[in-house]
Amino acid sequence: MEKDNQFKPYIPADKVTPEITVTSIVIGIVLAVVFGAANAYLGLRVGMTVSASIPAAVIAMGVIRIIMRKNSILESNIVQTVGSAGESLAAGAIFTLPALFLWAAEGKMDKPSILEITLIALIGGLLGVFFMVPLRNALIVKEHGTLPYPEGTACAEVLLAGEQGGANATTVFAGMGFAALFKFIIDGLKLVSGEISGRVKGYAGEIGTQIYPAVMSVGYICGARISSYMFAGGVLSWLVLIPLIVLFGADITLYPGEVPISEMYAADGASGIWSSYIRYIGAGALAAGGIISLIKSLPLIVKTFSGAMKSISTSGAASSKRTEQDLNLKVVIGAIAVLTFLVWLVPAIPVSLLGAVIIVVFGFFFATVSSRMVGLVGSSNNPVSGMAIATLLIATLILKVTGATGIEGMCSAIAIGSVICIVSAIAGDTSQDLKTGYLLGSTPKKQQIGEILGVVAAALAIGGTLYLLDSAWGFGSDELAAPQATLMKLIIEGVMGGNLPWALVFTGVFIAVVAEIVGIPVLPFAIGIYLPVQLNACIMVGGLIRLAMDKMKRKEEEKKEIINDGVLFCSGMIAGEGLVGILLALLAVFGVDKAIDLSSKLGIPSAVMDIGGLVLFGIIILTVLKFSLWKKRSKKV
Repeated sequence: MEKDNQFKPYIPADKVTPEITVTSIVIGIVLAVVFGAANAYLGLRVGMTVSASIPAAVIAMGVIRIIMRKNSILESNIVQTVGSAGESLAAGAIFTLPALFLWAAEGKMDKPSILEITLIALIGGLLGVFFMVPLRNALIVKEHGTLPYPEGTACAEVLLAGEQGGANATTVFAGMGFAALFKFIIDGLKLVSGEISGRVKGYAGEIGTQIYPAVMSVGYICGARISSYMFAGGVLSWLVLIPLIVLFGADITLYPGEVPISEMYAADGASGIWSSYIRYIGAGALAAGGIISLIKSLPLIVKTFSGAMKSISTSGAASSKRTEQDLNLKVVIGAIAVLTFLVWLVPAIPVSLLGAVIIVVFGFFFATVSSRMVGLVGSSNNPVSGMAIATLLIATLILKVTGATGIEGMCSAIAIGSVICIVSAIAGDTSQDLKTGYLLGSTPKKQQIGEILGVVAAALAIGGTLYLLDSAWGFGSDELAAPQATLMKLIIEGVMGGNLPWALVFTGVFIAVVAEIVGIPVLPFAIGIYLPVQLNACIMVGGLIRLAMDKMKRKEEEKKEIINDGVLFCSGMIAGEGLVGILLALLAVFGVDKAIDLSSKLGIPSAVMDIGGLVLFGIIILTVLKFSLWKKRSKKV
C-alpha cells in the first residue's frame, strides 16, 4: 500500500491543466465514430478488432501540439479516452447484433430498427463505464504494481513521448491514406484481384491469400505467434478437413448440405464445403475455446470479484485531491438503477424486471472480470466472446424454461448477450484508459465523463453503420463473414430448436480440446478454423513481417521505435481501409459501385488481375517497411 501511496504521476495532483475542452471533445467524438465504424467493418470481416487508444493518442497530439500549437498532454489523453470508446463499443456490438439481421434475411423477423440497436448499445456502453467507477480504486490504484494494463501503459508512454508526436501522427495518417488508396483500387475500381487462390489437381485442398492492407495489418499488430495459430487453424480446415470430407463424402448428401458432396465441390469448390460444413466445426471450436478460457480464469474471477466488492465501500469516498476524484457514487448508482429499468422497458429486450436485474448483476460481474483480465494480458486477449457465449447459454436456457421460445425468445437472448458483451468490452477499454490517466495525472472524473461522451457518440453511429454494411453486402457473406455473430446465432438456435448438426459442432469442440491439451491458444486457432484460409494467410504475412522486425539485430531502443512505427502505420491502414469500406458500402447502396468497376469495362483477364494483385501486395509490404524500418530518424536513436 505504501508503494501505491508514493506513486507520483507525470502531472502532479496540485497542478491544473486543460483536460475536457471543446477541442478534446470534438476531436474525440470524431475519432470515436471513425474508429468505431472502421473496427465494425474489420471485426465483421476478420472476426478481430484492434485497440484504437494509441492511434487516437498520436492523432490527438498531431492536432493539438502541431496544428493548434498547444502543449496539453491531459487534453490529448481525453481525446484518446473518448476516441477509443467507439472502437470498444463497436467490438461488443458486432459480436452479437448482426445475428438479428441474419434472422431477418431468413424471413423469421423484421430487421431491428436503428433506434433499438442504438438503445442496446447505449445501455451496454453506459453500464460498462458506470461499473468501472467504483472498481477504479480497487483495480487501478490499489493494484498499480500488480496489474500492468499493457495498452494503457503503452498509451501513456506514447503521450509522454510528446516531442515525437508530429512524426507519429504523420505515420498514422500515412497509413490511412495508403490503405484507402489500395482498398479503392482493389474493391472500388477492381483493377486487381483482392484474393488469389490455387489448388493441386486431384486434391480438394485449397490455399491462397487475400491482398488487403487491413487484414495484413492485423497480423503485424498481433504478431507472428497469434498469426501462426490462426494460419494453422486455416491449414487444418482447408488442407486437411475439406479434402477428407470430399474424399469420404463422395456422393453422400450430408446435413446441412442439400446436394451430394461431390456435386457441391464441383459447383463451388472448397468454399462450398467450408460454407456447409467447416463453419459448424469452427463454431464448435470457437464455443469450446471461449468456455475453456472462462474456466481457466475462474480462480482469478473469484479473487477479483471478492476483492472489488470489499473495496467498493471506500472507493466512493470524497477526496480533495484532483487525481482521486471519481464521479459521485450516488449519481452512479442512480444511473445504474435507471439503466436497469430501461433494460426492462426497451421492447428489444423483452425481459421482466427481475430479468433486467439479473442482466445488470451479470454485467457487473463480467465488467469486473474484463477489467482484471485486460490488466494482466491486455485487451486483445480479453475473453469477451467467452463471456458472451456463457451468458447466451444461460439466458437462452432460462428463456426456454420460462416459455419464451421461438424467434421472440431468440431475439431476447441476443439482446441480453449484446448488453453483456458491450459491458465487458467497454469496461476493459475504460480500465485501460483510467490506467493511462493514473500514470499521467489525469482527473478520473473527467476521464469518466469522456468515456460517457464516446459511448454516446459511438452508440448513435453504430446502428447506421450496421444497416449500411448489411445493405451493401449482407452479413454472413464472403465480404462480411461476421463470424462471432454467426456463432452466437448458431448457439441460440441449437439450444432453442435442437437443429444444429451436432456431429460437426462436437468435432470442433474436441479439436479445441486437443489444441488446449498440447498448449495451443484455442481462440486464435479456432478463429483460423472458422475463417477462410486466404484471409488467415494474409494475416500470416503481416505476422512474418513483425517476426522479421522482432528478430533483427539492432539496438533495443531503435528496434522498439521501428516496431512501434510499424504498429502505428498498420493502425492507420486499418482505419483507412475501414473508412473506404464504409464509403464503398454507400456507393453499393446507391448503385454507383458498378459505374466505377473498371475490370468489366476494360475486360481485364483474371490471370492479369491476379498478377496485379500480387504486385500490389508487394507494394503494401514495402509501404510498411518504408514507414517503419526505412523511416528517417533523429541521430539520438
